[in-house]
Amino acid sequence: MYLSGYEKHVVRTQSLSQDRASSSDDIRGMISEVVYREDQPWVTQMVLLPLLQQLGKQSRWQLWLTPQQKLSRAWVETAGLPLTKVMQVSQMAPEFTVETMARALRTGNYSVVIGWLPHELSREEQQLLTEAAEMGSAIGFIMRPMQSGSLTQRPLSGLKIHSSLYH
Repeated sequence: MYLSGYEKHVVRTQSLSQDRASSSDDIRGMISEVVYREDQPWVTQMVLLPLLQQLGKQSRWQLWLTPQQKLSRAWVETAGLPLTKVMQVSQMAPEFTVETMARALRTGNYSVVIGWLPHELSREEQQLLTEAAEMGSAIGFIMRPMQSGSLTQRPLSGLKIHSSLYH
């Protein structure tokens, strides 16, 4: 498991909701990749889910851009996410995910935008999403299935989390 720079991202993300209440000018957005594996669901339960729960305390929405899965109401409630603040667009084709994420992040209406991609981000896609996240003071998570040999490559964001329990 590769968690380079993890502490920096967690501290920054945990303070986002606290900072949001006092001053929205201090918040900067970020993009991170979450590389998941079916046999390690505990990582999402212990790392990603608490971040989403913390971000759920903000007044903004959470947007899930899922390829085929539909979030169940029961799962959202059980996970401790704010049912009234979670939006989902399902059946999202991978070729539209990055641009849709960028548009959503730019608006500032979402605390977090989560999108699934079958491939690593290009440098241009990473730059597009980073600028959009900073503009909207939001966090973007790219969920990507682990590919064979992907443990040897470093993610563009410096954060790689392996898990399968994304919903």
